Amino acid sequence: MKTALIFGSSGLVGKNLLNQIISNSNYSKVKIFVRYSLEISDQKVEVINTDFKDLQKIKNLIIGDDCFFCIGTTKKNSPDKSEYRRVELDLPIKIAQISKSNDIKSFIYVSSGFADPKNSGDYLKYKGLVEEEIKSLNFEKIGILRPSFLLGNRKENRVGEKIGIFIFKLLSPLFVGPIKKMKPIHSEIVAKAMIQIANEDIQQKIFESNEISDLVG
Repeated sequence: MKTALIFGSSGLVGKNLLNQIISNSNYSKVKIFVRYSLEISDQKVEVINTDFKDLQKIKNLIIGDDCFFCIGTTKKNSPDKSEYRRVELDLPIKIAQISKSNDIKSFIYVSSGFADPKNSGDYLKYKGLVEEEIKSLNFEKIGILRPSFLLGNRKENRVGEKIGIFIFKLLSPLFVGPIKKMKPIHSEIVAKAMIQIANEDIQQKIFESNEISDLVG
């Protein structure tokens, strides 16, 4: 059986991912890297308190089979531009590089629809740049997921996002052809697809939102 590593286990996708991996028989252990101590009683889970500004301290603990990266922020939560860049760009790239150097086989990354390293906006540009770096590292298995609006219960209240999701759900029947990737998707489905990609013989590397749904069926 395998060891999974999760970065971002308290987020919308990460919470679902953790619960699903705990109940998945392919994994005997899951390491979660967190800023604050968590009370988790499951014997399968190893909680690693992490200073994300000094990854050298935990470099030797980033050992396992499949690394799942779900960390993300918003400009509201990280209004400082350098901090926003650190979380959205520098951190996932560094984790991917350490994972590769530690011979981790699979790297599964939650990106975003329309990610593009040449985009003028920081969010989509950073996601695109991370994608390019992950692909260049040549893991045995790569999964880059590009969900549209994520459905699920968030801890924080994102009013603008809720309005966007409401509108997109109303318009979903109209999303056909090239724009069907814009349909909202539930975070639970994204988590399930991440595990499938890591454990099945799937050659595809990048999954648009509709392809994530199709994969899970």
